[in-house]
Amino acid sequence: MAQVVIVGAGPVGATLALILIQRGITVKLIEASRDFKRLFRGEGLMPSGLDALDQMNLLKLLPDLPHQTIDAWEVLLSGRSLFRVEEPIEGKVRCTTVSQPHLLTAIIEQAQQYPQFEFIQGQPVQDLIYSGDRVCGVKLGSGQIINADLVIGGDGRNSTLRNKANLTLTKLQNPIDILWFKLDSGSLKSENTFYSIVQGREAFGLFRASDGQLHIGWGLHKDDDYDWKEVDWVAKLAATSPPWLAEHIRRHQESLTKPLLLSVMVGRCDRWFIPGLLLLGDAVHPMSPIRAQGINMAFRDAIVAANYLVPLLNQTVVDTDKIDSVLPQIQQAREPEIVHIQQLQAEEIAQAEKLRHSAFLRWGAKTFTPIIRPGIRASWLRRQKQLRQGVTEVRLSV
Repeated sequence: MAQVVIVGAGPVGATLALILIQRGITVKLIEASRDFKRLFRGEGLMPSGLDALDQMNLLKLLPDLPHQTIDAWEVLLSGRSLFRVEEPIEGKVRCTTVSQPHLLTAIIEQAQQYPQFEFIQGQPVQDLIYSGDRVCGVKLGSGQIINADLVIGGDGRNSTLRNKANLTLTKLQNPIDILWFKLDSGSLKSENTFYSIVQGREAFGLFRASDGQLHIGWGLHKDDDYDWKEVDWVAKLAATSPPWLAEHIRRHQESLTKPLLLSVMVGRCDRWFIPGLLLLGDAVHPMSPIRAQGINMAFRDAIVAANYLVPLLNQTVVDTDKIDSVLPQIQQAREPEIVHIQQLQAEEIAQAEKLRHSAFLRWGAKTFTPIIRPGIRASWLRRQKQLRQGVTEVRLSV
């Protein structure tokens, strides 16, 4: 029976580990951090991600975890509603935010019920181990060597395994970073609308997250004429907000957290593998934060990888040549969706950038809102369908 080492206990690593051990495969899951409570973890689940969790029999975990459903999406331009869309948009599934640390902990706890699973936490991987030209294990920072018939890297956008394997990440153009804030929700608890708020050249997103607080993502551009570290953010957020939100921000200003800079990296590797090593998730295709695609694509990566790998890994005699032969097939199966989703994310950003750079467009959109609203709303809905549902069919078949 094969032994698999998975590096990174994020969404793709934790779920793939669980799928494999449930099918009798020995897995060692290695996580560098001592816990999952880092300052920022994406938590938006689109219908595609919720469907993936359901296929993995993990959707049942959500009621016991901190989570919030999204009730609607609304774009506000210069204090006026440009359009609004109620959830659910299609079918019966609403977008949902869930605490990723709590979700990952619950998945690991399920995995720990199986004797063939070992979770090694607080141990960074230092290097790859080779037998000839093939990866055959990893070396931890402690010096410990762990052998494997297959190493899977799900260690995020700054992947150590990607660097050690000399797999090149081609970065795609991205005009924005994000400043992240949290704010007490106070009386704004009756409905959870995801707002996109535009005032002049400034814009931010606002929603109630799984922890019940309001989360604010402020678009930070390279041509901004201010130093974000020196800004009075209570005043700036209030000035950019419609009156009802400005009042809320001022009333709860003591709860506004200091801004956390999220440096956005978007890109893809031309190759996701070398013999004995497969990269998945953000390690090989870091996504834009638009519509929280990182976690959703990671779950879908895990399902497709399992479909190809399980029939080979649960054989009594392990054939590493056959394992290596399916690694390019996994990339071929997943890459078209990743490319298309990244293109859709880029289109969303491009639309926002047009509005940001053109005072005339902003004036026209505000002045003629009643006339153009149906067309803008319909255009937005067309772009959202694949961002919400995914591009290719993904079904767990093993």
